[in-house]
Parts: sequence; structure tokens; C-alpha cells
Amino acid sequence: MAENNWQNFLKNIGEWRGSFTKISPQGEILDSTLSIINLEGLEDNKLVKFRLRRFGGNSYDETPTQDYGQEYRSLGRQIIFFETGTFSKGSFQLAPFADFGSEFGFIEGDRRLRCVLLYDRQNELSSITLIREFRSGSNAQERPPLTLEQLLGTWQGKAYTAYRDLRPTDKFETSLEVKKN
Repeated sequence: MAENNWQNFLKNIGEWRGSFTKISPQGEILDSTLSIINLEGLEDNKLVKFRLRRFGGNSYDETPTQDYGQEYRSLGRQIIFFETGTFSKGSFQLAPFADFGSEFGFIEGDRRLRCVLLYDRQNELSSITLIREFRSGSNAQERPPLTLEQLLGTWQGKAYTAYRDLRPTDKFETSLEVKKN
């Protein structure tokens, strides 16, 4: 599992441009910040260098307001990457003495959509961060937010369940219907 997890992680290599949009638990947009994330494979992809830059204005050409870096040679048990590069990451347990969080990352070609959910010590949802990204150098661009009308209809998808104990990944078809009341 660890080797496959690393190989699936590598499908995220590249420079990703987009934005971090913070949303209240009631759905109100609180803030949006431009970002560039670099995931660079080094040493024959045995090392991945991560860099996150956030920008205060409306341009990637400005000086970043935040510049954070980290290096990875392995991945912790709290993150699972699927064969598409999609991932799920989070705390192992809810506890009354600590905040709890999870992140879901979806990748399709040169586009990524990530969602970070944070809960407070009373187990109440405290914030949602939506991260829309596109791979630099591709034809993909950040899309505007969806409208309700664009979401209406029947959606088909695939669900995957990965296991830490090396069992094969479960895959199955899903369906969701969205309609107005």
C-alpha cells in the first residue's frame, strides 16, 4: 500500500494555480486568496518538495503574503491517495481536547478541487475551505463558482474505498439527483 500510495501521490506533481476560498458553516464566502502550490519530484521522485504561496491581491505576480515549504520522502498513515491522484486526508479520531480536520482532493486531468473541513473541540463544523486549482502550463483555467441551475439533474460517478491493510480497493458506481423543492 505504501508504495502504491507514493506512486499515486506523484500524479499531483506540478505547479497548481488557484484560490483558497474560506466559507462559513452557513455557506457565506468569508475570504478568497490566490495561491500557487508547487509539488516538485527530486532524486528520481524519491523526494517531493512542496511549496505553497498565497497572494493578498488579485495577481500571481505580486509578492506572496505567505510562503511555506516542506519536503516529503514518505507519507503518513492519515493520507490515502487513489489511482487517479485523488486523495483523502484527516485526523484518526475525534477528541474533546483537540480540533479535528479532514481534506478531500479530487483530480481530473489538469484540474484539482480540494475541500478542507475543520471542526472545533465541541465537534461543531467551524470552517470550510474550497481550493480550486489548475495545472500551470495546461489549457485549464480556474472556473467561476457553479450556480444552482448548473447542479440540477442526475449525476453519475464512481466511489472508491482504499484500505490500509492492503485489501484491494473497492470500486462502485454512484448516482445523485439534485432538484429544487
